[in-house]
Amino acid sequence: MTQEEILNRIKGLKKEKKALILAHNYQRPEVQAVADITGDSLELARAAAKTDSEIIVLCGVKFMAETAAILNPGKKVLLPERNAGCPMADMVTADELRALKNKYPGVPVVTYINSTAEVKAESTVCCTSSNAVDVVNSVDGEKVIFVPDKNLGAYVSSRVDKQLILWNGCCYVHDCLTREEVLRVIDSHSGAKVIAHPECRSEVLKIADAVLSTSGMLDYAKKTDAMTIIVATEIGMLWPLKKTAPGKNFIPASFNMVCRDMKSVTIESVLSSLEEERFEIKVPGETGKKALNAIRRMLSVK
Repeated sequence: MTQEEILNRIKGLKKEKKALILAHNYQRPEVQAVADITGDSLELARAAAKTDSEIIVLCGVKFMAETAAILNPGKKVLLPERNAGCPMADMVTADELRALKNKYPGVPVVTYINSTAEVKAESTVCCTSSNAVDVVNSVDGEKVIFVPDKNLGAYVSSRVDKQLILWNGCCYVHDCLTREEVLRVIDSHSGAKVIAHPECRSEVLKIADAVLSTSGMLDYAKKTDAMTIIVATEIGMLWPLKKTAPGKNFIPASFNMVCRDMKSVTIESVLSSLEEERFEIKVPGETGKKALNAIRRMLSVK
């Protein structure tokens, strides 16, 4: 089957099964192209919360599909690749978070959405990279437990008047990028602006012209006068940036910034997921209820 035939088959099945395809900005270009909605984690969570579709195909990683399932308990949520996980989400467990909460009794827990449903269930509120500062400011108290991303947590900590207790987790894709690598790319592209995701190390964020979520990067690309932009995030972001601002030149800060799990999803696996209605993601009742409270609190923050 040719790619065009696959795309046409997916479009037909979407209509037939009243399905909605959501794709993260880091997905392969052809997967983003077939999606009904693309965006960052917050945008996909909001889309999942609003949809009246009977089937949701989440082109991303497991925690994203879990979030969609939690928000839509009566609907079928499919993950095209069963093993598309998130190493950072696995860096903290519910037991570990409970132990940390016992160490700091009464301290609210802000959990990055890149986490398991079980960890969300132990949390006060979730956040994404685009609303993390606002979410931390929304909780009571001078101290906040922030899990699992130490880099995003450090970024938030520099922008709030609260003490953040950080977990030692990170995104391997972003944490591998060094200041020296970015400086070398800057030297090769005089006058270029640098935009960086807050999952990057502090040393990278300090030399960026703007620190932004993926949705923020798209807004920046449309509005900036800069014609060349160095992008410090997963390279899948280059496709939506070029689509949003086709007259501009986007340079990856590193070609090594590739998420293996995100890239495991293909249009072939999206088609198989729709045809066979596989792989369904379910979250156990009590865990789902507790996690839903944390997600809803996140969605209520501007």
